[in-house]
Amino acid sequence: MTAYDIIEKKRYGKELTDDEINFFINGYTLNRIPDYQMSALLMAICCNGMSENETFALTNCMLHSGDIVDMSKIDGIVVDKHSTGGVGDTTTLALAPLLACCGVKVAKMSGRGLGFTGGTIDKLESIPDFNTSLSQEKFFEIVNKVGCCVIGQTENLAPADKKLYALRDVTATIDSIPLICGSIMSKKLASGAQAVLLDVKYGEGAFMKTKERAVELAQIMVKIGNRAGKKFAALVTDMSEPLATKVGNSLEIIGAIEVMKGKRNRLSDEMSLVAEKLLVLSGKYDSESARHAVESALTDGRALAKFKEMVEAQGGNTIFVDHPEKFALGETKDVTADKDGYVYSMRTEELGKAVTLLGGGRMVKSDVIDHSVGFEMRVSIGDKVTAGDVLVTVYHRDKNTDLVCDLIKNSIEIRDEMPAPKKTAYAYVTENEVEYY
Repeated sequence: MTAYDIIEKKRYGKELTDDEINFFINGYTLNRIPDYQMSALLMAICCNGMSENETFALTNCMLHSGDIVDMSKIDGIVVDKHSTGGVGDTTTLALAPLLACCGVKVAKMSGRGLGFTGGTIDKLESIPDFNTSLSQEKFFEIVNKVGCCVIGQTENLAPADKKLYALRDVTATIDSIPLICGSIMSKKLASGAQAVLLDVKYGEGAFMKTKERAVELAQIMVKIGNRAGKKFAALVTDMSEPLATKVGNSLEIIGAIEVMKGKRNRLSDEMSLVAEKLLVLSGKYDSESARHAVESALTDGRALAKFKEMVEAQGGNTIFVDHPEKFALGETKDVTADKDGYVYSMRTEELGKAVTLLGGGRMVKSDVIDHSVGFEMRVSIGDKVTAGDVLVTVYHRDKNTDLVCDLIKNSIEIRDEMPAPKKTAYAYVTENEVEYY
């Protein structure tokens, strides 16, 4: 068996065996196979796809390339949520304490932001002294005591994925469903949760641009997860505009606190739906009791109290939870409408890039984050506006401010006609069926 033979086989669209996939992935991870041969195989996969068996073998090999977290020291069922990413996707910040209030454990390992998508860890580190680098022993201790804890991913969690993703990023092989599935599912399976809900985004601000592609990705990931012996399901949700009204690291913490205080918006609607589905997936609730538990925890203040408890347990300064106005934010500048009409569409990915240009995101991993910058959406798709109305308020530190304001203005389309209404979720995917909303 040689790398050349495997590349040639896949180039002609033939199905690779488990041994061939293991040979290639392990060889590349251990630096026995060079980048140029791995790039050739990635392109062949991109062009010819992979069967379900191949995708499972790829995921399984990547999963076993590093550590697999053993959650047996945590009392009760451990649940997790994974989003494929988007702009203003603040769901985890409020979801983890909300679920803990409902009697399930959330032991979550999250990543940092890169490009136009923000990272949960960067957002939490907006809270002074919040520690996302805990030992596994301390991590489990907090989960058992508080019910939830969010830390950064360990270096040796699916290391094959880290190498492969870096190569895919520079070889135009990102947009491949088997490769996306292998990347996401190897990390989710390695992180050890028993029940996982995947939040697969579609639209202008998401990785998958169409509903159909998002459903296709959701179906294969759910099949792979359940085949691996875990409980997996997926929601396919809209990312045609920022999910949160506040976008940027400190701003998203503030927005999450507002939701936990009972504010209703797109973020709270999606978070509640994700929570309900995950509680049912855990086996502890049916749909009606899950909906009631979520509503109760949000309206009686328990979710916010649990968030404060988690912040304190991870060393964060809880005064910022009680008084979010203490977060240091940049100067403000408004972006206004040039004409009357309806907000018809948004180039959401461009809005996400605006945060990066302000200094609130990173293009390479070494970039330093400014937690104080970002923007607040004053309108949503479908809103009627008149010339001069504020569309977006930008929080800045005099870095690329005019450029960002122009980018934001050009990213919001105003037309005379009202757009068709959009739903929070398009579909719910389980192992055996797709339920369309």
